[in-house]
Amino acid sequence: MFFSESDVTEFIEDNDVKFIRLTFCDTLGAMKNIAILPRELPRAIAYGIPFNATGLLEEQHQNLLLKPECTTLSVLPWRPQSGRVVRFFCNLMTMDGKPYAGDLRQNLRNTMREIEENDYQCQIATRCEFYLFKTDVEGNPTREPYDQGGYLDIAPLDKCENTRREICLSLEEMGLNPTSSCHKHGPGQNEIDFACSNPLTAADNMMHYKTVVKTIAAQNGLYASFMPKPLPNQNGSALKINIIVRKHGQNIFGSCPEDMTPEGKSFIAGILNRICGFTLFANPIVNSYERLQLHTAPGRVNWSSENRVPLIRLMYVPGGDAIIEVRSADAYCNPYITFQMLLRAGMEGIHHQEQLKEEWDAANVTTVFQKLPTSLEEALQMARESEFVKAYLPNAILHDFFQKTEQQIQAVSEAEDAQAYSYHHFF
Repeated sequence: MFFSESDVTEFIEDNDVKFIRLTFCDTLGAMKNIAILPRELPRAIAYGIPFNATGLLEEQHQNLLLKPECTTLSVLPWRPQSGRVVRFFCNLMTMDGKPYAGDLRQNLRNTMREIEENDYQCQIATRCEFYLFKTDVEGNPTREPYDQGGYLDIAPLDKCENTRREICLSLEEMGLNPTSSCHKHGPGQNEIDFACSNPLTAADNMMHYKTVVKTIAAQNGLYASFMPKPLPNQNGSALKINIIVRKHGQNIFGSCPEDMTPEGKSFIAGILNRICGFTLFANPIVNSYERLQLHTAPGRVNWSSENRVPLIRLMYVPGGDAIIEVRSADAYCNPYITFQMLLRAGMEGIHHQEQLKEEWDAANVTTVFQKLPTSLEEALQMARESEFVKAYLPNAILHDFFQKTEQQIQAVSEAEDAQAYSYHHFF
């Protein structure tokens, strides 16, 4: 659903809305919210609702304003029909009403605007995997998968299909545009795919997707985990990011590998040349690096239109647009930062006319490819050294992200059982 400011009050009154959630994303990608009553909405739209952002967006004490963006209004379908609950995504403002420099949604919006000013248009779609686990008699998650199904299985092997169906229907009712779903390779592993949309909407959808999945799973007596590697000997869960780029309406990736434009090649090269520097943001937890390089997960800096397991896959779909699929990220990423970094890297590649080297093709068996970071410590060091990252992320956000990552690394190193720590905090 999409509403103008003039429609919002009427919708709230006509649909018996009793609570309004003002949502935003913290530095590490966790969704946060403040609930207000309908009578407070006019003040929220006009002036914003104050909150203490200390520890969420910056280390230092900081009061900010949440100002709802009216076009993002959506009903939460799992809440009662009488006394409904709706949510808005919010812009972050300083107390004097100016845009907050660390507003990650606004930073992504600015990236989109600059790209469009250079006559390019970008769209993003996501394919996000998760596991469904059984719960115990008290409703706590176990590590026992809900089924033993495999890739594209159907019932009775696939016991997850009813829960996936409810998730997709809820997503569609919220206007989040799912397109397909299936059982994946691991026992109890699932994937739901989304239609292409502008990058900001895609990031918003990704944030609420995780909430919807966990909520519907819980209603079915299950636990949904987005942990990148929840089961040691099974496939990990990825967030695959599909990108379409057009210039003057024409897809820069062409209709086949042979007619890919120079801009298309430079866009891919731009990402490959910079992705090690921003892998920290796409893979932000210790467990992320237990997934990379294993099974079909990428671990090296390469691309291909033939090999199915490169870092970037160039895909041509009959009746659809050519896309590139970035396969390294996981669902613990902050999508606003990750999408911004990918788009900025690609456009930097175009700006500098960077060359997509043939030896980077994953189908080339003679190439020794550069490795992605193999640990959170290595990813942190590469991010600290990246001039590209420093150029496009606010200092306050970088400081906060780096500090929280250091705290995570230290906590894992001091834990008696590092794996138990990961399960406790990220399962």
